[in-house]
Amino acid sequence: MTADRHTQDLAGRSALVTGSSRGLGRHYALHLARLGADVVIHDVDAHAAAEFGEAESGEAVAAEVRALGRRSAFVTADLTDPAAAERLVARTVEELGGLDILVNNAGGDIGATGPRPDPNDALDIDPDDIRAVVERNVLTTMYTCKFAGRHMRERRTGKIVNVGSVAGHVPARNGIIYAAAKAANSHYTRCLAEELRPFDVNVNCIAPAPTYTGRFLATRNVADQSDRSRLQQVAQPDDMASIVVFLVSSASDHLTGETIVCW
Repeated sequence: MTADRHTQDLAGRSALVTGSSRGLGRHYALHLARLGADVVIHDVDAHAAAEFGEAESGEAVAAEVRALGRRSAFVTADLTDPAAAERLVARTVEELGGLDILVNNAGGDIGATGPRPDPNDALDIDPDDIRAVVERNVLTTMYTCKFAGRHMRERRTGKIVNVGSVAGHVPARNGIIYAAAKAANSHYTRCLAEELRPFDVNVNCIAPAPTYTGRFLATRNVADQSDRSRLQQVAQPDDMASIVVFLVSSASDHLTGETIVCW
């Protein structure tokens, strides 16, 4: 019998996780590093974590990766600018010698650093906020996929994980633009998966449920969870990171174009 080739061993793999100086992105990056991957850490701001009461900085997360014996660097880039996305991918390839894994985690709704603005509905939201949400969640994903996907297509291998949201799969009366943007990420994933299927590049999406992160705690009133069942409680970051690990490992080699919705 031949050995099982489906494992979560990421030794020798190179990864880029966008928006990874804090929150879920940081957990995604550290999980990949623990399994053997070298990881480039990215954020639009080196000290973005401070906005949500988290102690980490982008450089500190890169140091955490290096402490695990992996290569890492921290790079700032505004991914709403396609030229910046191209530079980020090029820097990753330069630092790590290639790019095997892309996790498009960067995003967020308006009001991400405090109370959501009112109104935040479809008919009364400010047009500048509409543009910002679409750029922050959809265009950042498309731009980074464009340049990382070219690299992976040429090498005929790679794993891309886009990040949607449960909000993109249920009707929303508040935050509808964010919900629509995340739904767009899921469909973009399906389409890009078909384009890259002939080149053995897997493209999938995770749609996280509300999860305990610094941003979540800074913007929500969190009720006591002790009397709820496990599947009724707010998720922990490790719950989402484990799904990302599955999607970038050989365990998902025959899965592409799918969105895992974490209800």
